[in-house]
Amino acid sequence: MFLQFHHTQSLYHMKYLLCFSHLSWNFVYQRPQHLLTRFSKKYHVFYFEEPKIGVSDQYIVNLQDGVYIVELLITDHENTSDRVRNLITKVIEAYDIENYITWYYTPLALQFTDHLDPEIIVYDSMDELSAFKFAPPQLIQLEEQLFKKADVVFTGGNSLYEAKKNRHHNIHSMPSSIDKLHFGKARTIQQEPEDQQSIGFPRLGFFGVVDERFDIELLRKVSGERPDWQFVIIGPVVKIDPNDLPRAENIHYLGPKTYAELPDYIAHWDIALILFALNESTEFISPTKTPEYLAAGRPVISTAIKDVVNPYGNAGLVQIIHDGNSFISAAEKIFADTEKERWLAEVDHFLENNSWDHTFKKMNALINEAQTDKEQVITTQKQIKHV
Repeated sequence: MFLQFHHTQSLYHMKYLLCFSHLSWNFVYQRPQHLLTRFSKKYHVFYFEEPKIGVSDQYIVNLQDGVYIVELLITDHENTSDRVRNLITKVIEAYDIENYITWYYTPLALQFTDHLDPEIIVYDSMDELSAFKFAPPQLIQLEEQLFKKADVVFTGGNSLYEAKKNRHHNIHSMPSSIDKLHFGKARTIQQEPEDQQSIGFPRLGFFGVVDERFDIELLRKVSGERPDWQFVIIGPVVKIDPNDLPRAENIHYLGPKTYAELPDYIAHWDIALILFALNESTEFISPTKTPEYLAAGRPVISTAIKDVVNPYGNAGLVQIIHDGNSFISAAEKIFADTEKERWLAEVDHFLENNSWDHTFKKMNALINEAQTDKEQVITTQKQIKHV
């Protein structure tokens, strides 16, 4: 049994891109959404979410942001790969999909996509998933298989590229970018969200997923030592116990907000924060929020995440801190700054050519090049065989 919420006729004119991800489309609007909504102008994009348990084996397709979001549901954990493989086949048959590219965000999807015959395979390695909490042990082995299969590989940041550059012949660093117009609105927004209105100043804010990467102890220390500073935390809490988070009158957990709402909140912050602990799960991350905060015109304090230190810290655009004391010193320096306009001009110059549109164009060109190269190899092999 399966459910399908759209027509079963073939989608014409454009080729297909089948993306397999570990992230739900509506969880947090980030790299996959920015890229694939742009690729949907060139391809019919089907975004397969990570399979989850349902009342019956079924798939549900919804068109959102120009992308076909495919929810895969199975009743239990027995013969998972076979049953998920079957659901994917049904989607391909229902939409008469052929001449497609496969795009992976998680190597785990190889377990139920080995029957596919794509024109080329793309691996967008946005994070070091094997370092995350509860990562399946087979992830490392499956990623090695994916490196062997992939025609082109992208990494979500420079440090991840340096760690993986010798594992593939066609790998490229594609750091996450920004929608400058979207976050730039924060510089002029006057109206404030209702749940933030009663919070005093100065405000230091963070938006993002609050998980094992979040530096709980740093927040506990600085909020305790500066009770007159207000800390605003926006985002879902996952993979950690919410009870472990520090609680105080000057810490305000406002929960998840939509991507569209973020500029409304950050517009009324004095400082934006990148509160990541330095541990195994953050060694190779490249926080998208760094350029987003800057595009919003907010001064930024960050822990010493490699891809924040270089380039943003080295360029003097972000204050890099190492502990609670340096955090407090950096914040006081920002509060006392009388030359913010000069800093903002440097930010705008630095971000001038940074956009998701540019990143998309570079990635699309490399994908087209990989496809052309593969076609030429196949043609040559056929000619040799014919001779």
